[in-house]
Amino acid sequence: MPSIKYRSHHANLKPRRTRLEVPGWAGLNEPRADGSHEYPWHCIPFSEAVRAGIEVPYPHEDEVRVSVKDGELCFDGDFGADDARRPPFRSFGAEYYTYQLLLDLKVEESFAIKVETHPRFYADTTGTVPIAVPAVLRHWWPMVFFVVFKTPAQGQTHVFRPGEPFMQVTVVTPDEKLDLVEMSEEEAAERELQSQRIYASRSTLSADTQWVSSTNTVFDGTYRRIFGAAKSMKARCPVDHGRDQG
Repeated sequence: MPSIKYRSHHANLKPRRTRLEVPGWAGLNEPRADGSHEYPWHCIPFSEAVRAGIEVPYPHEDEVRVSVKDGELCFDGDFGADDARRPPFRSFGAEYYTYQLLLDLKVEESFAIKVETHPRFYADTTGTVPIAVPAVLRHWWPMVFFVVFKTPAQGQTHVFRPGEPFMQVTVVTPDEKLDLVEMSEEEAAERELQSQRIYASRSTLSADTQWVSSTNTVFDGTYRRIFGAAKSMKARCPVDHGRDQG
């Protein structure tokens, strides 16, 4: 696993592994049971995507609300008369605005950081979560000077709250050239057989895990059980890189 070193020009600007907050933005702590509401944390692929990232909490003590009024981008907050308390936001063209981050994230050579919208955006129903514009920064770039955000739509307000994560960072390998290759007939047949076997075994794999949510949506634990079995098998059969695997 690559290491990430950081330095910050703000004492409260400290990145951390992204937290799946339950109760919180990822939903309430309701069981996977009939009558429960469905929440993002119920989904294993989404939970894995969340935990694969690094989130950056908003470091300033004053809440900032970003909106468009009469065609103009506005940054509102209770800053009093002290301009030094005003967080460093500015417009960036008509459709974007920036926040002066001043955060250095150092990754190992061949890796890069990718700035992303925080995953709580996908659970939000209020339209208040800031939308970070994706960007890839190479290992040789010494400081993330600013982050670009999408301007909220008319009538919406993005809110930056003290201590609340406003963006996510993931580590990528930008120089890895991926070849998109169509499967051979043999490979395609193998994958199709695997798919059919899972489908045919779904009633067994999902036994005692099927539930109907409060919105009358049917869920089951098929993926979750296969995921658990794969993790267990990997733990029992670790690869010994110090020996000849031939």
